[in-house]
Amino acid sequence: MVALALSSAVHAADQPTVPKAHPRLLGSRADLQALAKQRPAEYKRMAAVARGQGGDDHSAIISMSLAAAIEGDADLARRAKQRALKLVDGPIRKGHVTFGHDLALAALAYDLCHEHWTPDERNRFHAYVNKTVDANVQSETHVFHNAWYGYKHWGIGLAALAGYHENPRAAEILRTTLDDYRTRAAPALELAGAGGAWAEGYYIHYWLYEWLFFCEAARRCAGLDLYATAPGFYRSRAVASMFEMYPGISQYGSRRPLPMGDGGGRLFGGDRDKALAARRILVNHYRSDPAHQAVHAYNETTPRSSVGTYAYKDFLWRDAAVPKGDLGRFKLSHLAPAAGHVYARSSWGDDATGFFFTCGDRFTAHQHLDVGHFLIYRHTELAGDGGHYEDFGSLHDVNYHLRTIAHSTILVHDPAERWPGIRGGKVTGNDGGQHHNWPHHNGATSDVADWQKRRSIYDIADLLAFEDRGEWLYVAADATRAYSPAKLKCFTRQIVYLRPGTFVVFDRVTSTRADFKKTWLLQAMTVPQQQDGRLVTVNGRGRLTVQTLLPQQAQTKLVSGSELYSYGGHDYPPRQEKGPAPQCRVEVSPPQPAATDYFLHVLTAADANAPLSPAATATMQRDGVEVTVGEARVFFSTGVVGGRVARGGKVIEFAKDLRIDDRQ
Repeated sequence: MVALALSSAVHAADQPTVPKAHPRLLGSRADLQALAKQRPAEYKRMAAVARGQGGDDHSAIISMSLAAAIEGDADLARRAKQRALKLVDGPIRKGHVTFGHDLALAALAYDLCHEHWTPDERNRFHAYVNKTVDANVQSETHVFHNAWYGYKHWGIGLAALAGYHENPRAAEILRTTLDDYRTRAAPALELAGAGGAWAEGYYIHYWLYEWLFFCEAARRCAGLDLYATAPGFYRSRAVASMFEMYPGISQYGSRRPLPMGDGGGRLFGGDRDKALAARRILVNHYRSDPAHQAVHAYNETTPRSSVGTYAYKDFLWRDAAVPKGDLGRFKLSHLAPAAGHVYARSSWGDDATGFFFTCGDRFTAHQHLDVGHFLIYRHTELAGDGGHYEDFGSLHDVNYHLRTIAHSTILVHDPAERWPGIRGGKVTGNDGGQHHNWPHHNGATSDVADWQKRRSIYDIADLLAFEDRGEWLYVAADATRAYSPAKLKCFTRQIVYLRPGTFVVFDRVTSTRADFKKTWLLQAMTVPQQQDGRLVTVNGRGRLTVQTLLPQQAQTKLVSGSELYSYGGHDYPPRQEKGPAPQCRVEVSPPQPAATDYFLHVLTAADANAPLSPAATATMQRDGVEVTVGEARVFFSTGVVGGRVARGGKVIEFAKDLRIDDRQ
């Protein structure tokens, strides 16, 4: 493995050189004082938080400790210390709880306000660190899962650096943490994160910021470059993160991340500031790279953290001196092959159309059974992600929210199919979707070695082709292995995105038996209405028009209201709603049973008040089907994955002669 070899090389070269003086985690006192002069507005806002009464432990302790160190304010330092000591003297926490956050906050207060800790308090801090580390040796060990970073290792790492030279065990704790990262986590980042996305999906916004915080501390006070251990992930992460934000600025100057797997970000929260801060850290590190300079220009469109008490993030990480790239000329799509994610936009304007597609392998518990799923956005969500992440393993969670029926992909219904337990929840629904036969009920694998050992059950999908020609984008995927082989022989999905807002989706589905009903799904944010032979769904300022061209004489069903979370004679409603979710499930099925069916749809995103575009037409040919959409013609072959686009006087072939059973 290239990643393992690189990790070993970096490990051999790195020798921590931690200074003895405090503060050191975020630079020396002189460094921090110079930063306060460079960023006076950000510092003023952070200092106001430090002396205010609001804020959680995270924002309060960090802000108070930074201001105390910079200004030499003994009273503020003692207040920060007393807040940290409540964590130090509290019960030792272990397991799937945020003990890493507690360690990190205590470590920052210890380092930044070190001279105000008495010898007894320092000893209590060291004892607390050692006991917490010992209690959590077996906690959060799955490196593909968010908890490895967000719950555990950033806090352990910061605590080891803060207590270095003083805690006899600090060097050992730091070495163990770094060895675990280099030998297990960095290879996982390269395997599942190449291209900057993370297969787990939305949870990357929860954990990455904290981990990068530690990476910066390790670089600044120990001379360690942890980014070099997984360049395929880190060098692309800021770009992928930029594409993971829906177009437009929403509440409190924030940008909403699109839903991927669990989480979702439908409601405003501090995770949006985490995503911004993480991009800033990476931009600062790769500041000479033109792509990161474009990301910096994007970041500067939201220059302040949206949660006021997180002003410290602007103070530490917003470096306005980074050269701004030309965002308007930056690429309009991004491919993250490891996660199987494709992102695209019509422009970098806030009124752009946004598109997301996923067809990747299985790694961890927060992923959904959603291979082949897509999202479409215009001013607001038009095609979204179904259900609500109310509780991990709830009846709604395991029978609807994470299941295929809650996503815009394909169902193939085998009445005899059954699913084992998922996330420890009780599975009673046969939705006809993708299967779950992984050895762990969460569907998680522990590390790269385990993934490779069980590759036959985790390697479930392939992105076959991706190309962006400017006026249009093409993606092809094979989702066959995501389903039970007892019911499905083939499912390929091809999408041509004709900018600015038209999507031509062609699916070939072959079942093992003709009588297994096939259903094409779309998760519409509002209930569509029939208009001129098309379905039209309007959400706020945006509109999505849906036209079914194949199968001919298709049976279309709109499932909404009290029936939305029901199927197979069972009801799976959420106990609570977590923000706006699709209100209608569009189901399209062939009129007659057949082993092989073709689904062909044209979806157009536009302003709600714009005139409807002319209806698309389809013509079956001997070797495929041709779609006419306005002035464009798109041809899909039925024998191979591939075709061509004719637009603006040019004819361009895509994925020429790519056989359906090819693997790339």
